[in-house]
Amino acid sequence: MVFSLLEEAPTPACTTVEEVGSTGVGALTLAFIILLVCTLVFVQKSQAAANKSVAYLSIYICGFAAMSYFAMLSGQGWTTVAGCRQFFYARYLDWAITFPLMTLLLGVVAGVDMVCIFGAIGAQEIQLFAQYIGAISTVMSVKWMWFLISLTALAGAVYHIVQVFKASADAKGGEVAALYGKVAWLAAGLWCMYPVVWLFSEGFASFSVSFEITAYAILDVCMKSILCFMVMQGQDALGGDDAGREYV
Repeated sequence: MVFSLLEEAPTPACTTVEEVGSTGVGALTLAFIILLVCTLVFVQKSQAAANKSVAYLSIYICGFAAMSYFAMLSGQGWTTVAGCRQFFYARYLDWAITFPLMTLLLGVVAGVDMVCIFGAIGAQEIQLFAQYIGAISTVMSVKWMWFLISLTALAGAVYHIVQVFKASADAKGGEVAALYGKVAWLAAGLWCMYPVVWLFSEGFASFSVSFEITAYAILDVCMKSILCFMVMQGQDALGGDDAGREYV
């Protein structure tokens, strides 16, 4: 009985597919340009960076994101999902790489040990996996179950960032605590906005594909470009790569 409720209903063949429009293409273009420019700026700044770890992480975060947006702008990395809607899975490949790198960046700023960093990264990977599977699910009950799993995992990741990581940064005090306080709440707030966009795009399909892409592009640019710039600007407070760092 349970399995019969979860059986996939027959999906009619799509005669037309809702694809990204001019607004979405414009958002993809701007996001690609901004992320590419940020990558090049961070490469230049890395030459004289006091903390190479911060510089390299910022380069890879924006670099991977720029490649993802170039793929989507080129018409790659997408498929059709239920409702004959264009779905860009390329962004999930991006997030699976850049979100853990951003968590590692926050961990470097806070000076937290690697065990806590891996705990936060594990929660994020669970969230992204559940969000992706939910997006391509055709059975609504299954879709919303995956969404609930993703929210639970996101709560775990956010807890690490605003509590565990912050406690380590506060213990260091001074400029480190001030810098982490700014970037942590920015990251946590933006991360919590991703499920909201998912809810009305991959979830209810209320947003058009173009609006969905624009919303995600704004979040990605703010999350990656602005956050990395904030950390790069305040890296003097962190000292060298091994200053105050804990290893296990």
